[in-house]
Amino acid sequence: MRALGIAMAAALAAGCNVPARSQGETMTYKDGTYTADGLYGSLPSKLTVTVTLRDDRIGDVKVGTHATDPTSFEYQRGFAAAVPAVIRGKPLSEVKVGKLAGASGCPDGFNAAIAKIREQARR
Repeated sequence: MRALGIAMAAALAAGCNVPARSQGETMTYKDGTYTADGLYGSLPSKLTVTVTLRDDRIGDVKVGTHATDPTSFEYQRGFAAAVPAVIRGKPLSEVKVGKLAGASGCPDGFNAAIAKIREQARR
């Protein structure tokens, strides 16, 4: 739980500022807010990911959880709280997460949703 608190503090400290793109950098994705579901696991489990893009970089990010099993819900909730601090401000093209907040399956669903968002946002 301490790691979760640190991740949440980092997310709050980061705010919603998105660094501007470098001069000469071409944009690949349309600015906007995008949502996609990512399935993972054998049940399957699902996460709903919403990101706001500006100049190809992630601003706001929200991860919706859908687990009904208490253990799965705790993993999803911890992952959802930790991921914004890890990806906010990064280029969408570079986002891929691994195990966060003890959740080893959630990254598969998250990364699947991000792949769908890349397709939605392509120029």
